[in-house]
Amino acid sequence: MTLTQISYVLAVDKHRHFARAAEACFVTQPTLSMQIRKLEEELGVLLFDRSRQPVIPTNAAQKILPLMREMHALGSSIPAILAENKLELQGLVRLGVIPTIAPYLLPGVVSYLRKCCPLLQLDVEEVTTSELISRLRRNELDAGIAATPLDENGIVEIPLYTEPFVAFASAGHPLLEKTSLRIEDIPVNELWLLSEGHCFRDQVMNLCKKQDSGPDSRKVHLKAAGLETLQRMVEQHEGVTLLPQLSTTEFDESRMQLLRYFKSPEPVRQVSLLSQRPDLHHRVLEALSDAARHVVPASFLESGKSVVPL
Repeated sequence: MTLTQISYVLAVDKHRHFARAAEACFVTQPTLSMQIRKLEEELGVLLFDRSRQPVIPTNAAQKILPLMREMHALGSSIPAILAENKLELQGLVRLGVIPTIAPYLLPGVVSYLRKCCPLLQLDVEEVTTSELISRLRRNELDAGIAATPLDENGIVEIPLYTEPFVAFASAGHPLLEKTSLRIEDIPVNELWLLSEGHCFRDQVMNLCKKQDSGPDSRKVHLKAAGLETLQRMVEQHEGVTLLPQLSTTEFDESRMQLLRYFKSPEPVRQVSLLSQRPDLHHRVLEALSDAARHVVPASFLESGKSVVPL
């Protein structure tokens, strides 16, 4: 059994299609199929039911796939471990970042890493929190950045910063008559929210759950996939939304006038770096942590702030 054969098996399990798995592994389908067949002969079992479309792992494969993922992760970590003994960080790092953080943090993080770690390669994906955890467990990602705490067994959380929430209201909205807000000021029945599956939606709803929502007179009920959509809806229609402050750093003057900040204690979210094996990637995690903390405003790094827990 070779690491290459294991990687081919894991690719077929992920894509459930031999041709797409071969494409993902940058080999021809006959090569991938031949290697998997040789492994099946060595093990004395079939690993995939090829009569089904999409192909599915056999019962025998389902029992050994977790072990194969573990073996592949350990084998793939050897170059990274050796690279960490060299003066400069190098190698590939697979990073997942949730969508409400990625557009506002990643450009600065990448710029920082290109300067301080030019030999380091980043393979970055935007993923939801649940997918991020799942892919960390399957060893398809080395690290992730998400809002915490998540309290996931086996996943280590390395706090990076705390990010305040801000209110963004439509022009002429009564909220804009105030210079600063309390949570109780937010009209829950006028909130534009992200769709289910986004942890930021859950945080906002948890923040406002004790308030009386009242009747909702809006004619449009939106399930947005991104913060930019929420901003556009607020600007062009009546209502309000809550945003993470980092998403507002490049607002122009007209948008800044629609923002209101919260009085102390202000609502915040904690943003952390996640890893299943921090011992194998400790220098890489340190570099990612340094990059993130370099990008965000210094106020995000202050300890002992009076905040509203989410």
